[in-house]
Amino acid sequence: MIVETIGTALKLPYIALTIGSDATPLLAAYGTAPTEHVRRFPLNYQGSIIGELIAAPRVGDSVFSAADQRLLLGIAQQAGVAVHAAQTTIALQQARERLVTAREEERRRLRRDLHDGLGPRLASQTLTLDVIAKLMRSDPTRAEALIQIVYDQTQGAIAEIRELIYELRPPALDDLGLPGAIRQLSERIALSDSNLHIELHFPDSLPTLPAAVEVAAYRVAQEALTNVLKHAAATRCEVRMHFQPSDWEQQRTSLGVRTLQLAIVDNGCGIPPAHLGGVGLSSMRERAEELGGRLVVNSSSSGTHIDASLPLASRS
Repeated sequence: MIVETIGTALKLPYIALTIGSDATPLLAAYGTAPTEHVRRFPLNYQGSIIGELIAAPRVGDSVFSAADQRLLLGIAQQAGVAVHAAQTTIALQQARERLVTAREEERRRLRRDLHDGLGPRLASQTLTLDVIAKLMRSDPTRAEALIQIVYDQTQGAIAEIRELIYELRPPALDDLGLPGAIRQLSERIALSDSNLHIELHFPDSLPTLPAAVEVAAYRVAQEALTNVLKHAAATRCEVRMHFQPSDWEQQRTSLGVRTLQLAIVDNGCGIPPAHLGGVGLSSMRERAEELGGRLVVNSSSSGTHIDASLPLASRS
């Protein structure tokens, strides 16, 4: 551990690392915390304090020497980079775990729907068809009634299959493309609220988009517009789409990687602070981060602005 190495090398009785803006969660510690003569050195990363390095002077000393202070300040600066990297790694691992869990839950749901729903329904239809075949000559009236039952069951199975397909990938994306699918979605949303006017601003033409980017963009727009309809009490909403280099990630710009920028802006009442970590927003954020992008939400009493950046190439 870094704290043990520092404590042993400098012969300090106590040293610890804390994380967070309030510097209270303890990340690691070495030795026994004293009740006094503790010095705190901030952990900085790109101008932000992300924690503290806490140290106690050697036994018999109440303060650090100037040389020790300079050394500990330098260590704190290096530790800030290391702690931020560790936090980023942990956050990435947690995000991946959530994505894997969500995918497995989706697969389990699909298996259950197919096994418990469509499977038995189609199996029963084959048995009914056997009965119909036997009744065609002896009791045509009953056979005709059973044919109608099989017909109704088949229609229900088709509807269920279509619903499953829609949840995997909205058919509108294949039929209309991403702009057309979002336009169809916005028209359906607008029909539910005559006071809501939705404006769309899309490029005249789009390149061929990766399937994952199309689905992510559509789902983000769908969730955002649904939230506007249900919660924002807005009269106006804009959906904007354009392409640009990833100016928020300079190393990717140098490689010529472009991003799809999707913005949904409304003039509603904003998102209550208690709901900023809700399931819908988390789902949108995870869809963007899964592709190596990001989603930013800015909300106030005058409206909400959602920006999604979706790279068109996967993270190397």
